[in-house]
Amino acid sequence: MNKIIEKRSLSENVCLIKFEARDISKNALPGQFVILRVGENGERIPFTISEYDRVNGTISIIYQVVGASTKKLDQLKVNDYILDVVGPLGRPTNIKGAKKAIVVGGGVGCAISYPVAKEMHDSGIDVTSIIGFRTKDLIILEKEIESISNHFYVTTDDGSKGIKGFVTNVVEDLLKKDKYDLVICIGPLLMMKFVSLVTKKYNTKTIVSMNSIMIDGTGMCGSCRVTVGGQTKFACKDGPDFDGHQVDFDEVIQRNSIYKTQEKEGYKKTCNLFKGIK
Repeated sequence: MNKIIEKRSLSENVCLIKFEARDISKNALPGQFVILRVGENGERIPFTISEYDRVNGTISIIYQVVGASTKKLDQLKVNDYILDVVGPLGRPTNIKGAKKAIVVGGGVGCAISYPVAKEMHDSGIDVTSIIGFRTKDLIILEKEIESISNHFYVTTDDGSKGIKGFVTNVVEDLLKKDKYDLVICIGPLLMMKFVSLVTKKYNTKTIVSMNSIMIDGTGMCGSCRVTVGGQTKFACKDGPDFDGHQVDFDEVIQRNSIYKTQEKEGYKKTCNLFKGIK
C-alpha cells in the first residue's frame, strides 16, 4: 500500500500525485517508470516517474484522465492509498557523452522530459528545452522546466502563448544555426515522428520515449512491442527509450489506435458508476 501525500491539478484533466514509495525512490533514475494498480481488480497502468525524492522516500507521477483506470486513480485523495506499485522499470535515459542537447516535451510528455532535462542540467550539460501544447491553458511544468534550462521555448498550436506553431519549427531553426550532440523528444507519437524526421536531416542523434501499451512490464505479454531498425523490441524491457531514426512510427501509431473505442467505453462506464448510475 502506497499512501498519497500530495495531489494537485496541473491543467484540465491532468494531475500530479506524490506518494510514498521508499524502495523505488532509492533506485529510480530519469526515464524509468512504474506500474501501479488502484485497487484489487484494477488493471496495471504504467506511468513514468516524474520526480523522486530519495530523502523523503516519495515519487511523483503525472497522469491525464483518459480512460477507466485513470478516472479511478483520479478519485483518490490525499491520505488515500494506491494498492500496489512496482518499479523502477525500464532502462534509464542514456545521456553519457552529451555536452549540448535539446529536450523536447509535448503535452503530458513534459512529465517525462522534465526529470531527464533536470538530470542533464545537474550534470553540467547545456540544455535547451522546448515544450509544446495545443493552447496555453494546457501548459504544465513551465516554470519547473525553465528553471533547469539554459535556453527555453514554449510553442502553442494557436499562438496563445510563446511561439505559434509546432515544436518541429523550433527544433529545425536551432539545428540550422548550431550543432547539438543529442535531441531527446518525448510526447505524442506524431510529434516524435516528425521531430525525428527533422533531426535526421541534420544527422543529430535522437532519442524518443515510446509510450506504448504495457501490461506486465517484463516483456512477457508483447503488448508494447515496437519495430526498431527492423527488429522487434519491447518498450517495457528494452526501452522505453529508442533511436528515433530507427523506430517504425507508422506501425506503432496504427497499433495504438486499436484500443480507442474500448478506452472511451471504459471511461464512460466508470464515470457513470461514480455518478451512482448502474
